[in-house]
Amino acid sequence: MNAATVREPLTASVEDYLKAIYNLSPEGRPASTSDIAHRLELSAPSVSGMVKRLSEQGLLEHVPYKGVQLTNEGRRAALRMIRRHRIIETYLVDRLGYPWDTVHAEAERLEHAVSDTLIQRMADALGNPHADPHGEPIPTADGLIEEISATPLPEIPLGDTVEIRRVTAGDPERLRYLASLDLKPGAIITVVERQPFQGPITLRISGRLQVLGHELGSSLLCSRSTGR
Repeated sequence: MNAATVREPLTASVEDYLKAIYNLSPEGRPASTSDIAHRLELSAPSVSGMVKRLSEQGLLEHVPYKGVQLTNEGRRAALRMIRRHRIIETYLVDRLGYPWDTVHAEAERLEHAVSDTLIQRMADALGNPHADPHGEPIPTADGLIEEISATPLPEIPLGDTVEIRRVTAGDPERLRYLASLDLKPGAIITVVERQPFQGPITLRISGRLQVLGHELGSSLLCSRSTGR
């Protein structure tokens, strides 16, 4: 690559867009302009203008009548920011004692400022973890990510014992409540009862019964327990 084709460093705004689009595009599906605007709390015209610029830079491509997708280059940039965010969250919880419900906002502020070298040293100090405190997979420095296959709690059959792998509840108050019930990644739970019509779910955790609403239960993604 010659000097004329070297890309300027991405701005924090561009990095936020790419990360948002990645998170809105499970399995590579297109993200709509309205969804991007909602995620970033911006107006639709502002998002449309930025999407056009990112497309011209080769970071996005339009999917007619559906939205936009990240190009390979855009995906690499998005995963770089996701790696930064999740390593920072993990370091704040594991090494600095932050509660898991406070680290998202801190990581949002820090992820654009730190160097890749510092992120790698933080990862090394943590033992290069594969997941953050919420169970979200951490991309490698090479831009690889191992998506975790898990099932929402309301879809777990009655009587099954499973392990919580990810918690997708982003609201700090909900995270605090789940933590107070020990419903965090790694917890082993058994589905004891489920009321119909999206009613509450009764779980057994650590020898006690706990009732959880359907909506909140949907934020717990589980897989079959390894029997530990």
